[in-house]
Amino acid sequence: MATTTPSPSTSSGPVTFERPGDVFVVTIDNPPVNALGVDVRRGLVAAIAAAEADSAAKAVLIVGAGRNFIAGADIREFGKPPQAPSLPEACLAIENCTKPVVAAIHGAALGGGLEVALSAHYRIASPTAKLGLPEVALGLLPGSGGTQRAPRLIGVKPALELMLSGRHAGAKEALSLGLVDRLGTEADARAEGLAYAEELVAAKAPVRRTREATGLADKDASRAALEAARADTAKKSRGLFSPMKIIEAVEGALTLPFDEGMALERKLFMQCIDSPQRAGLIHAFFAEREVLKAPETKSASPRKLESAGIVGGGTMGAGIAVAMLDAGLPVTMIERDEPSLARGRQHVEKVYDGLIAKGRMTPEAKAAVMARFSGSTSYDALANVDIVVEAVFEEMGVKKAVFAELDRVCKPGAVLATNTSYLDIDEIAASIKRPQDVVGLHFFSPANIMKLLEIVVPAKVSADVVATGFELAKKLKKVPVRAGVCDGFIGNRILAVYRQAADHMMEDGASPYQIDEAVREFGYPMGPFQVSDLAGGDIGWATRKRKAATRDPQARYVQIADRICERGWFGQKTQRGYYLYPEGARTGTPDPAVLAIIDAERERAGIVRRSFTNEEIIRRYMAAMVNEGANVVLQRIALRPLDVDVTFLYGYGFPRHRGGPMKYADTVGLPKVLADIREFAKEDPIFWKPSPLLIELVERGADFSSLNQPE
Repeated sequence: MATTTPSPSTSSGPVTFERPGDVFVVTIDNPPVNALGVDVRRGLVAAIAAAEADSAAKAVLIVGAGRNFIAGADIREFGKPPQAPSLPEACLAIENCTKPVVAAIHGAALGGGLEVALSAHYRIASPTAKLGLPEVALGLLPGSGGTQRAPRLIGVKPALELMLSGRHAGAKEALSLGLVDRLGTEADARAEGLAYAEELVAAKAPVRRTREATGLADKDASRAALEAARADTAKKSRGLFSPMKIIEAVEGALTLPFDEGMALERKLFMQCIDSPQRAGLIHAFFAEREVLKAPETKSASPRKLESAGIVGGGTMGAGIAVAMLDAGLPVTMIERDEPSLARGRQHVEKVYDGLIAKGRMTPEAKAAVMARFSGSTSYDALANVDIVVEAVFEEMGVKKAVFAELDRVCKPGAVLATNTSYLDIDEIAASIKRPQDVVGLHFFSPANIMKLLEIVVPAKVSADVVATGFELAKKLKKVPVRAGVCDGFIGNRILAVYRQAADHMMEDGASPYQIDEAVREFGYPMGPFQVSDLAGGDIGWATRKRKAATRDPQARYVQIADRICERGWFGQKTQRGYYLYPEGARTGTPDPAVLAIIDAERERAGIVRRSFTNEEIIRRYMAAMVNEGANVVLQRIALRPLDVDVTFLYGYGFPRHRGGPMKYADTVGLPKVLADIREFAKEDPIFWKPSPLLIELVERGADFSSLNQPE
């Protein structure tokens, strides 16, 4: 048997090949994730050509170096002119190879990476492998044969489910679906792939092209799965562009010859590329990575983070405790008395019991997690924890009392965090002897589910404490956004303003139900009045009362929400708020009594009702959001416009395909947004005061994205 000939002839590039025996081994080595840049695509095409030309090669093995097979496209090429060969061409070269091609998958085989594997004739996956076609998250569809090969290999229903969800399948699931042919047992993908390829050679296994697979043989079942997905997507995708294009492409796999299906896939892929939604989704993708770069994460290393304390066992404290426990941290909860502590523990257990009921957790796994949970009524139990998060009642005196105890008992260097939504963290920090250790960690409810974590940076905090906040977010699998200290930080400060705009429209003539409908049509899962009912109207009421003394007497103040709260109608928890929730219903129905309150308030305020179109509602709602977002950036509460975008994408349900409020403003055009604000200012110049930053950007012909560049 011949030895290593040819030698690695592309050793300087990211794709190398050699033939240690009768299997031609192609290795992709393009750190960090073996992304499919142009040099990788060229290397793959060259490697297949070399394998074809090598008469001693009986089979080909494709394997990734490092920790992944191929994690997808090279994001550095996004938005740049395409360079040959395209990925569909590289995949076709692999599939057309006249010798059996084996893909040995370990780590990530995502997007184009899975499409390369689908082009091979046989697939073996390591236990750590994760396979997926997540292009939908970027407003795209799998554009290199994924929509044509996956249904032929595994059938329409599972292929569409993978593509429309964008989720990753583990190795065992991939085997059960038929995405791979064999499961490996070890971490050495190359050795196992080589053994599999040699076995195929010995068995004289044929070339087995995926385009000839029989997953579409049952036409009736395929058609039924296609139509079910179409109906479900129309209901759930809230105006998203690419999901329907994915379904259309898969329909092509069912009705057209392979080459024509590929041509249709390419045409639909280009339509997705040209969609404004793609620009929003790509912005969201990059912004989510950019927020991790804060001055403190560059200048300091995080402190040790191996144990946590929570003060307060209410809904918020329990949610934070669950998030910490899920990250593997031991958690100590402090409550004022034993019954409160028992309730706190119950709140934590309720989350896990819910997972057990849904079959997503075993009782044994719950017991193992709860073994890391302890509780006490004495602050002394926090003497050795690395980080404490205070989650008690939103009142300055209460918070300061907690921090006095933390100052007394916590070890030197422990991070002392407050989960306040609005209160002045500088004031809290100044009340103890170690202000350098105090940081804001503003979780969003439910804290174990919501992805956003605002890391609020007070004046005297040490850089390594802020870096620890970012490290905690990473452990908790949350998206951190750095925020400055002000009333409401980034999210709630802006929310207060656009919520006022909604209240003004309600008093002027739009019903809360129409406003909610317009906001849902825009792409939000819920409108502002539904959100108020979900969160509890009493929370906003308490904030309004707290701020009453400092409110500008000249500024417009709508009292409708106060009238509703005065009746004890706080939303879902009281079975009525803006909507009625009979017998604890989760979805509300309009309440004629609320409309009567609104009419009475209009009359009291001397307002003549007028009508609004849904389009005008969104113009006002978004103008208020963008204008305050500009002020937040101007005052350095948010470092960049993208920090505002990420806050709203992950904490407030902003439609991801629009990229966030600041990206949306760039899309509409800042001159248009400013013109709207100036038009609205004619009726209320106090509320509609254009942000100086917005004026400045328009005057110099710049947009918000220009402020996202690294300094």
